Amino acid sequence: MNTHPVTLSLSKGGVKTFQYLTMLLRVRDLKTYFHTKEGPARAVDGVSFDIAEGETVALVGESGSGKSVTALSVMQLVPQPAGYYAGGQIEFQGQDLLRLSEAEKRKLRGRAMAMIFQEPMTSLNPVLTVGFQLMEPLLYHQGLNRTVAQEKALSLLEQVHIPDPEQRFSEYPHQLSGGMKQRVTIAIAMACEPKLLIADEPTTALDVTIQAQILELMKELQEKKGTAILLITHDLGIVAEIADRVAIMYAGRIVEMAPRRQVLANPAHPYTVKLLQSLPSADQRNRALQTIEGRVPAPYRFPPGCRFADRCHMVQAACRTIDPELLPVEEEHTAACILYDEQLQGRRISPAEVRVPLPPRPRTSGTISEAVLVRIEGMKVHFPIRRGVLKQVVGYVKAVDGVDLEIGKGETLALVGESGCGKTTLGKALLQLIRPTAGRVLVGGQDLTLLDRQALHPYRRQLQVIFQDPYSSLNQRMMVGEIVMEGMIAHGIGKNRTEREERVRQILGQVGLDPEAMYRYPHEFSGGQRQRIGIARCLAVEPDFIVCDEATSALDVSVQAQILNLLEKLQADLGLTYLFITHNLGVVEYFADEVAVMYLGRIVERGKTEEVFRDPRHPYTQALFSAVPKIDPHTGGEKIRLTGDIPSPVNPPAGCHFHPRCPYVMPRCRKQYPPAYALSLSQLANCFLYDPSVTAQGVARGAED
Repeated sequence: MNTHPVTLSLSKGGVKTFQYLTMLLRVRDLKTYFHTKEGPARAVDGVSFDIAEGETVALVGESGSGKSVTALSVMQLVPQPAGYYAGGQIEFQGQDLLRLSEAEKRKLRGRAMAMIFQEPMTSLNPVLTVGFQLMEPLLYHQGLNRTVAQEKALSLLEQVHIPDPEQRFSEYPHQLSGGMKQRVTIAIAMACEPKLLIADEPTTALDVTIQAQILELMKELQEKKGTAILLITHDLGIVAEIADRVAIMYAGRIVEMAPRRQVLANPAHPYTVKLLQSLPSADQRNRALQTIEGRVPAPYRFPPGCRFADRCHMVQAACRTIDPELLPVEEEHTAACILYDEQLQGRRISPAEVRVPLPPRPRTSGTISEAVLVRIEGMKVHFPIRRGVLKQVVGYVKAVDGVDLEIGKGETLALVGESGCGKTTLGKALLQLIRPTAGRVLVGGQDLTLLDRQALHPYRRQLQVIFQDPYSSLNQRMMVGEIVMEGMIAHGIGKNRTEREERVRQILGQVGLDPEAMYRYPHEFSGGQRQRIGIARCLAVEPDFIVCDEATSALDVSVQAQILNLLEKLQADLGLTYLFITHNLGVVEYFADEVAVMYLGRIVERGKTEEVFRDPRHPYTQALFSAVPKIDPHTGGEKIRLTGDIPSPVNPPAGCHFHPRCPYVMPRCRKQYPPAYALSLSQLANCFLYDPSVTAQGVARGAED
């Protein structure tokens, strides 16, 4: 029997003793290249790793490091003839996959090995029902008849906690939420109980509550079936939660590998050190985030020597010529860095010596501003539902359903909540990109909801927005200079083109771009650089207030750190005010002055960031914050599992909107929406638990009811 010693980490932070487990997957010196006009693109260039039965190995790294191509190579899904295997071995259950015929590979895919793709909407067929797509692998691989396959498909939907599986079975992918679609893809992948499950960013686009459910589901299936998991992610919190071993990838190679606890607590490679220090958290709140300048080199133009040398803070002359191999750092811990070559260095170097001291953070103040820049009063945004030939209104989607907010000048207010709670709609309504159904938006005492398009024009300059996707929000047919200059022309900024071009150069430099970038097109830039262009477009019209709508969610953690540091610096230099809409609670904990938690169109809790994160009071806030994966297992409390999905805004529950999912629900919660109760000078929560008339005994009785 092919066995392998593995140290497995327990979920509570302990470590199992050495166990000899059956080897399932063995990858040796894998090279996957692509034909390009510039020459071979070495996307995966000499990767080796093993996965034992029941083990979870995480591949971590920036975009372009080769993680997904490694997964596609294992699944034998690399598109050919553009891609090809230039060398190496992929041994699965004793078979070299590179030597199998296509017919033999098809028998393995979906049965013995399966994959959860990053974007469920593109991996599910939009013209086939959920049920048919679940039955397909059962019919093909297991030869079941349609009746038995349907029964098993319904059982799979129940196993992945899809509510009302009989109804969902007959629905199409577009009728499901993002979390449900991802659960369906997991059900399809697990249909034939594969020995190996490859999960490529399975929770990237999901809320933390849904993410927690998906991770719990993967762990549950692994425990029941003994499935091995190859997890591809850039979220080190997820790695800390479910991985046994971690492989850090950079420029087509693995640069560090070790058990999870060793990598997170004692990173050895300079790249891993910077990656960890770029993560926003409460611990980093008084320090600037680490950034990794530059980008992953193009796979058709790797430099000689160490591929990280141009971005490394520990670079030596030898790094430019020596191509490092994985060297031992400590037991089971290796790193591809010449710092750990004792013969070359003349001594043994400790990973602690590779740490980078971080500069202090340029925070504007630690107190909440008394000068209110934007005030929202009783805002409602209801979208009519029209049906029939005459398009009659039969109901309303209550996206925002009575919100009051104040945002102080020079502050950052973070707006958080699950997808569908109304965060983005609130931001658009504030900017008057969507007209509110009711309520007021006061800027400098002026109610924007009363103004027509012409009267709003000067306020467009004062209020700006940074969109989530920097690629789709930039006109691909315009050069960067024209994009940044467009708002200046619309608002009459600059006397002539020469003056405007000079200002564009100045702003591009301000956001960390080469002024000559104004003569290039958006597709020529990386994701982080495109987001900087979006920020430059905002700054060009000299705004006072910016809505940042998931402005860092699509970026690698290293690029995210650059953008957060930039936004912080601009706020300190220009006195900007931000409404920061995000589902990344780590960013909120690090970046925001205040936080407002939104649920089904309403704010349920608000207060200073430190106060709300230290002591969340609303049951929804408690559940939301507990679902966030923590790198340090000792910093997180017990997870609170919410049952069901967020209710439909078309027909929100009577009383408190959260009561169907609340563990502390009382009879009055089902009848009346709670007012805001003051918990301190700055913290408010809309929950009857904090009604002075409710005693501790009454709460207990209500929870039992």
